[in-house]
Amino acid sequence: MDIFRNKVVLVTGGTGSFGQGFVKTLLLDHEPEAVRVFSRDEVKQWEMNKCVGGDDRVRFFLGDVRDRDRLELAMDGVDVVVHAAALKQVPLCEYNPFEAVKTNILGSQNVVKVALNHNVDKVMSLSTDKAVSPTNLYGATKMCMERLFVAGNSYVGDKQTKISCVRYGNVIGSRGSVIPVFKEQRETGTVTITDERMTRFWITLNQSVRFVIDSIERMLGGEIFIPKIPSTKITDLVKAIAPECGIKVIGIRPGEKLHECLLTKDEARHAREFKKFFVIEPEHRFWEEHQIAGNPLPDGFTYTSDGNTEWLTTERIQELLGGI
Repeated sequence: MDIFRNKVVLVTGGTGSFGQGFVKTLLLDHEPEAVRVFSRDEVKQWEMNKCVGGDDRVRFFLGDVRDRDRLELAMDGVDVVVHAAALKQVPLCEYNPFEAVKTNILGSQNVVKVALNHNVDKVMSLSTDKAVSPTNLYGATKMCMERLFVAGNSYVGDKQTKISCVRYGNVIGSRGSVIPVFKEQRETGTVTITDERMTRFWITLNQSVRFVIDSIERMLGGEIFIPKIPSTKITDLVKAIAPECGIKVIGIRPGEKLHECLLTKDEARHAREFKKFFVIEPEHRFWEEHQIAGNPLPDGFTYTSDGNTEWLTTERIQELLGGI
């Protein structure tokens, strides 16, 4: 059964890379009654409206998740919320910490509160590997967001609202990705990287959209869903995009990690493994009534980009990038 059929879906940050991909997938593969795109940028909304062909199921709401009153209006009559709005540029968040907190933490709190007020069926938020043992402000705000969404289920009471998160790695080709930077730099003959040892998790935009949809379908409320995705070496990424270029190592930036982690050994103690994903179960009393399938993870298990069992080759990276 299609859980989106005849439903009203709200996407915060709906004009971003993920939001646009998610909305297009809903319109093509599902039968929503309406999709509300909630974002701050009128130009991006205008451009997105052209991309969806003026589909009258798509409604554009100008607004900011910091503005609770606007969220109250936008969420009236909504069945499913996907919370993708965030400030995510690491250097800008470091330089503008108050703004990052207002959007990523207080804005997320507003989403949870308003969803509870309107008895929304399901609320899913997008998180990142940078929320795990954060070393920069962006990661710290996303860690707080995860805690707000998981604990938000404690406030549900007799309502039907379910609130969960997905957590995944870098999205290939998304806005803010290093890939456009490398493409631009290859015109100069030299590509800059911060450290040759660096590894990252990678997921395509279509895979991230599909994973969020699948997670919404199976969520019980309070879980953090983590896909099993491949890793890549930063040097292999350069070889795939700019094979003829030289490499200049400029040193790790403040708050940057050598390797990423999607699941810590402490989280693994209350997580379950499935064929294509992991689920972190909440350590809260409200979860006691639930039981899910999956296998327990061995003691000390971690899921890191350098310890991954699946790696992208240079050729596979080029395929995913469409020949670049």
